[in-house]
Amino acid sequence: MSLKSPFVAALTAAVAIATAPAFAQDAESDLARASSGPQFVPNEVLVKFRPGTAAADKANARGRAGAMGAEVITTPLMKQLGTGDLELLQLPPGMTVANAMGKLKAHFAVDYAEPNWIYYHDATSNDPYFTNGSLWGMYGASTTPANQFGGGAAAAWASGKTSCGNVWVGIIDEGYMHAHPDLAANAGKNPREASGGAGVDDDGNGFVDDVYGWDFDGNNSTVFDGAGDDHGTHVAGTIGGVGGNGAGVAGVCWSVKLMNAKFLGRRGGTTANAIKAVDYFTNLKINQGLNFVATNNSWGGGGYSQALYDAIERANRSGILFIAAAGNSGLNNDVTPHYPSSYGNTNIIAVASITSTGGLSSFSNYGATTVDLGAPGSGIWSTVPVSSKGGVAASYASYSGTSMATPHVTGAVALYKAINPNADAATIKAAILNGTSTNALSGKTVTGDRLNVSTF
Repeated sequence: MSLKSPFVAALTAAVAIATAPAFAQDAESDLARASSGPQFVPNEVLVKFRPGTAAADKANARGRAGAMGAEVITTPLMKQLGTGDLELLQLPPGMTVANAMGKLKAHFAVDYAEPNWIYYHDATSNDPYFTNGSLWGMYGASTTPANQFGGGAAAAWASGKTSCGNVWVGIIDEGYMHAHPDLAANAGKNPREASGGAGVDDDGNGFVDDVYGWDFDGNNSTVFDGAGDDHGTHVAGTIGGVGGNGAGVAGVCWSVKLMNAKFLGRRGGTTANAIKAVDYFTNLKINQGLNFVATNNSWGGGGYSQALYDAIERANRSGILFIAAAGNSGLNNDVTPHYPSSYGNTNIIAVASITSTGGLSSFSNYGATTVDLGAPGSGIWSTVPVSSKGGVAASYASYSGTSMATPHVTGAVALYKAINPNADAATIKAAILNGTSTNALSGKTVTGDRLNVSTF
């Protein structure tokens, strides 16, 4: 049964539109969330049982918390690896999350119990937004147009590094508009589902007709649900907007294959659905051989989750990098951790936002030991859907946030993998961090530097 809580806070994108009033509002809401502490679904608890736990022992543990319902979160990948079952319990009125966790942890069959945390959005191109000077995050010191503080992707393009169609990237976010004219050619399709019969789980991964991915918030295969999925669409365009097509924008990696695991909906995103989303791509790589090099994670919030850490570690062991936004609260992540970017998994690259003049964006989180590098995140133009009389139309918009900086790095990871197909995840991460260009981030990030794709 579905355990979606009516108490989940409304979704607030961790992205500031590049206008002064909207930016001020979003910055204030991010700071308010930071000051009030991590948020969680008040009547739900995630419980991890030890491998081989009998059904009767599970029932006994649930009874201690007075659970009124249980949803099995155990993903197909967790079953394959024999990690033990993960369940989402619905608590009765009057039972607090803290009390339920204490009762569950005392049971011998329970590995751990934790809150269900809530997350928020945290060649030369002839594309008009590139040629008119708007796409500054792709420029470099030697490109035309030029900006020494851009990510330098245009310099890589100029040396012929534009082909990356054999590389796949997972977008864990809202849905994205895969029919957008500047994205459609790069919309990755699950090869065993794209040619299969409707209503059939052709690849046996537990998801019926997941052609473009899966909506874990709505529990269906329709990953794009309209103009509200603007954040995910904006992210997609920065990673892999079609380049050199004389239209719109160009992403860092012109022909990368994009696939979607939607877990952020209008009521927010939860730990339970984030775990499903991360495992979804790991499973596709392990069992279908799709060349997923990274997932883009422009979201954050909540406290530490062992279950989410474990899912990211399963991706790590499969060679998938986890590119994560550092957050938009202007805080030091060394002092106040921001999850998931602050987890200690070695496959994580945590990304801060910089402005077109090279400094840390005013809203961006930072951390000399917990945030790896900066990337363009202020005033970033990319693809979006907009409402129209006919339904939804394709368009472009300028957003700001670490959510916008993160896909610059994800695109760079994909481009590096395309250029160096035998490079493993550790080598790619080292190349990204060692190839940065010095700017004003000394003491603010691990590298003290910013992204520089021109070094590839």
